[in-house]
Amino acid sequence: MNWSDSDAPEGRGKKVILLTPRGFCAGVVRAIDVVKIALELYGAPIYVRKEIVHNRYVVDELRRAGAIFVDELSEAPPGARVIFSAHGVSPAVREQARQRQLDVIDATCPLVTKVHLEAVRFARRGFSILLIGHRDHDEVIGTLGEAPEATTLVSTEEEADQVQVPDPSRVAYLTQTTLSLDETQGIVERLRRRFPAIQAPPAQDICYATENRQTAVKAVAPLCQLLLVIGSKNSSNSRRLVEVCVNAGVPAYLIDQASEVDVGWLAGVNTVAVTAGASAPENLVQELIAWLASHGFRALEEMMIQEEDVRFALPIELGPLSLKLTTIATA
Repeated sequence: MNWSDSDAPEGRGKKVILLTPRGFCAGVVRAIDVVKIALELYGAPIYVRKEIVHNRYVVDELRRAGAIFVDELSEAPPGARVIFSAHGVSPAVREQARQRQLDVIDATCPLVTKVHLEAVRFARRGFSILLIGHRDHDEVIGTLGEAPEATTLVSTEEEADQVQVPDPSRVAYLTQTTLSLDETQGIVERLRRRFPAIQAPPAQDICYATENRQTAVKAVAPLCQLLLVIGSKNSSNSRRLVEVCVNAGVPAYLIDQASEVDVGWLAGVNTVAVTAGASAPENLVQELIAWLASHGFRALEEMMIQEEDVRFALPIELGPLSLKLTTIATA
């Protein structure tokens, strides 16, 4: 879609570049579908441990539909139906669920599950695991719990220079799925210099959606004077999009919705790029586009970097009825 400058003389020369891909990834679509389908199948209340995905708008919408979000399983009544978020949980949390006889539906993103399984395999082989990620992030907490005695968290290049392992010949690294590609590469390079025998995961842990959205931001940075990223403050992949753009020398801001834009950011700006983190819904992007048009940015150009057609199967805990409800949940 393109809006002509001639439609609004005051906006002549001002445009928005809308990046594709943006917004929901397959893991997020799956997780949201899980909650919606569970509500359809079983009715409210459905308990969800932590935020199903890191987006305030999505969580509020599901809460209105009957989902109850809790920080700990102890907040759900014994025997209740509980959904694990897309970020995954540790074995200790799964054991707690069993002890409380909770009916669990696991919405962990399959790409996060892949990292968990890699941690288990490396630990069983006697490797020290260096987990590259952000301290206190839900995904990292879950992964650390798979092999806590064998795993050390590495969050910075400085920590990579200082970390110690019992046997440098038996060490491996894994990564959080939503990291900055450039940041992770720097840490991995430091680790490889210190531990030449270090083993990498069989396939890159950083997810396809994180990589594609960061690649799009790098491509648009030379073409814009400002980047606006739709996403919540606790969304790791959304924050990384801002960092990637700022590192390229272009101002960037993370906002939940259009009303958070500071008009002062637009001073002297003729081209604004817009994208969204992997847990941000498209309607918030379109509201931002409309807001920018009302402030003179009437030309709209879509920039396609990579097509995405990834889909994940729903959890088996939903049973056969979930198949016919999938279309309803994703509509």
